[in-house]
Amino acid sequence: MYDAIILAGGENNEHLHRYTAQPYEALIDIAGKPMVEYVAEALATSSHVSRIFVAGPAEELGKCSFPEKAVILSGGQTIMETISLGMKALGHENLTLVVTADIPLLTAAAIDDFLRQCASVNADVYYPVIAQCDHERRFPGNKRTYVRLKEGTFTGGNIFLVNPRIVPQCVQVAEQIIANRKNPVRLCFLLGWIFVVKFIVGSLKLTQVEARVSDILRIKGAVIRSPYAELGIDVDKPSDLELVRICFAQTC
Repeated sequence: MYDAIILAGGENNEHLHRYTAQPYEALIDIAGKPMVEYVAEALATSSHVSRIFVAGPAEELGKCSFPEKAVILSGGQTIMETISLGMKALGHENLTLVVTADIPLLTAAAIDDFLRQCASVNADVYYPVIAQCDHERRFPGNKRTYVRLKEGTFTGGNIFLVNPRIVPQCVQVAEQIIANRKNPVRLCFLLGWIFVVKFIVGSLKLTQVEARVSDILRIKGAVIRSPYAELGIDVDKPSDLELVRICFAQTC
């Protein structure tokens, strides 16, 4: 069993502010509920998740309806600070699931599949990727940030399995990776010039990215290929908000 931390402190960005006045993305209404509630419910339904820590604006989150196993924490000023606060609240150093609050289409099946795959690999950080063909089959027409690699074209998921012991040493570099997560070219620059060249010509491999990130962060990272496109639908632009609202209206 794994504990989970939901990152619920992200402010509503300028792209979504025209469509909803909620100050925090986690609280944006989807079919009558704040979308963070759907994330918490998916985690609570998973057969692999124990406690759930919801980290963000404590007063506002206190008005939400969370599963009994959920605990609300005050978040930090940055994503990594919030992760660090969540890790301290755990009271242990076992592998912990970190999930963003803006993926309301998350399902227990997607979580369980990810964690089952992680269990077969020894690493400090596990990160899911979804093939473009799988994403477009599930959500045709939805636009994501894709990276073209030798094995195929992929988009990233929004859940991570993390060893709490490595968080302090990764903060600085991880903040840079997070800041550039929507820009594949800038991410390659962080990895080095040879990766920029390989990325441009399409010869960069998943295993090479995995190894280089591990070297930079001084950890063991593992990329997990997930068939669940729901992991990649983070609501950060109007078209995403429209998609998830349509999905819930149609019980997607």
